Amino acid sequence: ELAGEINNSMPDYVINRAMQILNDDGKALRNSKVLLLGVAYKKDIDDMRESPSLKLIELLIQQGADFKTVDPHVEKFRVNGETLETTELTDELLEEADIVILATDHTAFDYANIAQKSKVIFDTRNAFKGIEMPNRYIKL
Repeated sequence: ELAGEINNSMPDYVINRAMQILNDDGKALRNSKVLLLGVAYKKDIDDMRESPSLKLIELLIQQGADFKTVDPHVEKFRVNGETLETTELTDELLEEADIVILATDHTAFDYANIAQKSKVIFDTRNAFKGIEMPNRYIKL
């Protein structure tokens, strides 16, 4: 029961931590460019059921973030009755993002390239272990 409560509160924690990270750069979450990597429930699958990313997206919408989602296993998904689409990961998206939040650690992601192109990475899966991080890197 306690583990369930902790898991359910993680999206709130992630968004609050993202706010703090952006605040350190003098930015608010509202209107910041957020790139959310991974919307599937877990690594290398397309199952969205009970994915914490859905709650993260709800919170990003509530906070007025300018966000995009990337997931090589999911093309479309629904949040609050609205159908959203994922986009292809590009260097331009990484470079433009004020913060990159890794929510699902898919094998298809090029972590070295993400590390090189991103200004700030918030890694909720410890997926960048062993990769040289030239920019700001925060793990959960």
